[in-house]
Amino acid sequence: MEKHAITILADGFEEIEAITPIDLLRRAGIKVTVLGLNSLEVRGSHNIIVKTEMLLEEFRDPFDALILPGGPGHKNLLASQAVLDLVISSNKNNLLCAAICAAPSILGTAGILKGKKATCFPGYEDKLGGAIFVDNKVVTDGAVITSRGAGTAIDFSLEIISYLGGVNASAGVAGKIIYKG
Repeated sequence: MEKHAITILADGFEEIEAITPIDLLRRAGIKVTVLGLNSLEVRGSHNIIVKTEMLLEEFRDPFDALILPGGPGHKNLLASQAVLDLVISSNKNNLLCAAICAAPSILGTAGILKGKKATCFPGYEDKLGGAIFVDNKVVTDGAVITSRGAGTAIDFSLEIISYLGGVNASAGVAGKIIYKG
């Protein structure tokens, strides 16, 4: 059965942190649906406009993973009760919750990191909601994957692929893009 991931974009998202997982997961054969928080066209933190497939409020399909990019736009995601509710329900249903850069603070605010190992962008450690901070590029604890920032986007994406599709799928994508990590 094909795995399905969703990612939510809000104005100010970090482009590398959003596009890298979309691209690499699709290369691995994982379906990715790109959702706009407030509009179908979303402007990234470096003025790159991405057209999403639908609005978050319209999305009703089952999925296996929720991916949240960081950047200044994480504040827009954090301010959305719909996003917080989705994080909580995803975690409750043991679906993968993955966040990079400042976005792990969303997971912390939603209360799903308490007692879990996690990482984030430097300076956001106190926003992890009781997580055990680990200074690694990517940290996986159960059904939660967190990562440090734009420079770790490939590692983050490959870890998500490994979680959803297995280490062989992840290694296959890494090999195809000549990534040595």
